[in-house]
Amino acid sequence: MFARNAVRTLTQTRQFSSSSARGINVTVLGAGGGIGQPLSLLLKLDPHVKNLNLYDIRGAPGVAADVSHIDAASEVKGFAADKLDEALDGAEVIVVPAGVPRKPGMTRDDLFATNASVLRDLATTAARVAPKANLLIITNPVNSLVPIASRVYEKAGVYDPRRIFGVSTLDVVRATRFLAGLTGTDPADTPVTVVGGHSGDTIVPLFSQSPSAKAILGDKEKYEALVHRVQFGGDEVVQAKAGAGSATLSMAYAGAKFANALFRGISGEKGVITPSFVRSNLYEAQGVEYIASNIELGANGVEKIHPIGPITAREEELLQVAITGLKQNIEKGYKFIE
Repeated sequence: MFARNAVRTLTQTRQFSSSSARGINVTVLGAGGGIGQPLSLLLKLDPHVKNLNLYDIRGAPGVAADVSHIDAASEVKGFAADKLDEALDGAEVIVVPAGVPRKPGMTRDDLFATNASVLRDLATTAARVAPKANLLIITNPVNSLVPIASRVYEKAGVYDPRRIFGVSTLDVVRATRFLAGLTGTDPADTPVTVVGGHSGDTIVPLFSQSPSAKAILGDKEKYEALVHRVQFGGDEVVQAKAGAGSATLSMAYAGAKFANALFRGISGEKGVITPSFVRSNLYEAQGVEYIASNIELGANGVEKIHPIGPITAREEELLQVAITGLKQNIEKGYKFIE
């Protein structure tokens, strides 16, 4: 089903859902793509999902027909390109992996022109049809697209910063997996908080806050290599696929993992904390309105934004580099929408 730690999460989720969780209506925008298809599969398996609507400009009805045969309780429907309003009707959570993937030599920012237009148009409809739904943005570049979506909702008069998320969970998944690989520990027992943004050197893994990383912190060369791998791990996949795409399976897993955390928070589970790129006042004094940090999820989306916490001098340096990059990314999004 999921990887081993995700199986644990689903088992715990099923136990929780049997008592107090409620069924949630979920719409995936971009369900026919490389991320959208496995993401739809994983969401179908999530016991919190009651209705799963799959939309794309092509292929969504076929994906829905396929996924609907899986023996999980949720109902699945597919919607063609001209049925966006119908796909969004009644949605409580909207997950957006729509857009073009990276190819060798491309950065996430290279995707900006196309994906910004895609996200703007989808957000415009979502703000009109399902303004109170939680919007989970997977499409890159997340650092710029979350501000774009926020402006769209502001202009529509329905903006609630607690309900718009940039899904940066893949950075957390990579940091955890890569650290566990070096230390020989179980990833489920090797949590890593990742803050900043979701591209290159805006990604800041806080290994100093993970007890399992003590040995790594004492080896500068190994530590720097680990940080670089987390920041640019997506390049490994792009190069390995040799023009056939970017990280799709791992991104789908990460997207489903974050969605599951949100479902649990919405359903009433307490203490659901995970990093996400959201509107935040943590670094507003430095001109950054959005940043990833640990957030607590609940009925209203973001219930609490946690401070970064104690970090090393090197992590502070990395964070300042991230803040510089985030300023540029956020401004790029604002300029596009304005």
